[in-house]
Amino acid sequence: MSQMSIADSQRLHAYMEKAEERSKYFIGYPIAQDFDYSELYPLLRLPLNNVGDPMVESTYDLNSRSLEQEVLQFFAELLRAPENNWWGYVTSGGSEGNLYGLYVARELYPEGIVYYSEATHYSVQKNIQLLNLRSIVIRTQENGEMDYNDLRQMLQMHRDQPVIIMANIGTTMMEAKDDLSKVKQILRDLAVKNYYIHCDAALAGTYSALLDLKPGFDFQEGTDSLSISGHKFIGSPFPCGVVMVKKNYKERIGKAIPYIGTVDTTISGSRNGHSPVFLWYAIKKLGRDGLRQRAQECLDMAAYTEQRLRDIGVKAWRNPAALTVVFPAPSWELRWKWQIATENGHSHIICMPGVSREQIDEFIGDIEAEMKQRVQLSEVSA
Repeated sequence: MSQMSIADSQRLHAYMEKAEERSKYFIGYPIAQDFDYSELYPLLRLPLNNVGDPMVESTYDLNSRSLEQEVLQFFAELLRAPENNWWGYVTSGGSEGNLYGLYVARELYPEGIVYYSEATHYSVQKNIQLLNLRSIVIRTQENGEMDYNDLRQMLQMHRDQPVIIMANIGTTMMEAKDDLSKVKQILRDLAVKNYYIHCDAALAGTYSALLDLKPGFDFQEGTDSLSISGHKFIGSPFPCGVVMVKKNYKERIGKAIPYIGTVDTTISGSRNGHSPVFLWYAIKKLGRDGLRQRAQECLDMAAYTEQRLRDIGVKAWRNPAALTVVFPAPSWELRWKWQIATENGHSHIICMPGVSREQIDEFIGDIEAEMKQRVQLSEVSA
């Protein structure tokens, strides 16, 4: 029998209505909203838990490990992982994937120094502190990409120390992509032998790989591990992601835990067993061709958004093949209404799956009205 009061029930329904309403004005963060997982809702009655290693069976058999393995196989093929030398698991999101990549790097090179750009996601600095790693922040170029000259200088100063590179494949604000070919050339020029490269591909990883966008970042391009978000491009009602690593590196980590009958090789012991099912469902339902079309539609929407903003006199721009359109920050009222992230005077719209032309047109209308109001106020004050 429910103990919920009438007041609590009203509060719940008011919250649900607000969430539904706010979802209509959600164009500033990289989250897909066009999914339909209603066929999977009966599974929400079950406590699915993928405890331990996804490749090792557990006595906790109420899990989705078999589907998780198929999700990992999809990403291994998409990211051109070395045959029979890859491993991964479905994470709680990009931050956990970055923590795992840095964890592996630290176990390989305990004295290593992490090099990451000032545009790197805030979770990375926290992860570096958790792992007690040394680090050096690299300057960025105007477009948010790593400054390779600064990287070269910093590496030159510490060339006797193992190198851990944290590369961004889609920075938070400008969706800039660091170029692994340039990073590797610098490492070769400086004759650095002991190095590890992790790619934070949370935002751009899936669609960049699907469309074979340049610069490349996958295992064939030189990464040792990478992290991708599942809720961003593919879409999920809860945050999730995938981390992939070369298996021979991963095998330095993990120990058998008798009472769960499996191996503890992940960051979190218990892992959400529903996330792999949702990712598996989307991958199977859309297929690689459907996902590729989804990516192209997002790029088309980004081009449309950039042009519409330029047409009304807003200095909008985006990095090559990016879903993120950057422009000068509008008023706080518009940033709040449309939930638009802003930093250092720059705002952005991210044209993820689910962002519609109607939403963009309505936003453009709001911007245009605000610009006209500013002109009228300046004329009155003059």
